[in-house]
Amino acid sequence: MAEEEEKKKFNFKKIALFGIGPIALVGIGIGVGAFLFMPTQTPVEQVEELIEKKLQQAGQLPSSPSDGEAAGEPQKQYKDTPSTETFVTSYYTFPDNFTTNLKGSKAFLQVSVGVSTQYDETVMENVELHQLALRSEILGAVSEFAVEEIEGKTGRDNLSARIKDAINVKLEELEGFGGVEGVFFTSFVLQ
Repeated sequence: MAEEEEKKKFNFKKIALFGIGPIALVGIGIGVGAFLFMPTQTPVEQVEELIEKKLQQAGQLPSSPSDGEAAGEPQKQYKDTPSTETFVTSYYTFPDNFTTNLKGSKAFLQVSVGVSTQYDETVMENVELHQLALRSEILGAVSEFAVEEIEGKTGRDNLSARIKDAINVKLEELEGFGGVEGVFFTSFVLQ
């Protein structure tokens, strides 16, 4: 029996040595690692320090005398940026192409037309609402041009201005206000 008690004691020591020993070593390793690698500042202090560095680099905080004043560098002069009111431009593209014969020839023109405005969305809603009447006006305006009149950039600009005027006249007649400020060709085929 005495031998059995000695074996139990011996086994308990082995279990304690091989079971608790590694756990203790891991705990000590974690403690040493945390001590060596844990920051000495709180996260809030770290963020404030980074922000201050970035502001100084950008020149938005007064610099210390050792940064540039001692070297005789001139101070930067900042000017206020003028604020201008900008308007949002709205666009509308007619869903189908316009195809019509040109004046005095067998040639025809096929164009896709888009319009723009910087007024409110009411103008674009009116364009969409009266799309059928506006398509007729656009076709009428295009058919008044001869082939020679629409060739080149100047000819396209003149055609664009004529379409814009036709659309605005029709919208003023239907709604009391035109508002279309630009006409654009998304495709332009002359045959």
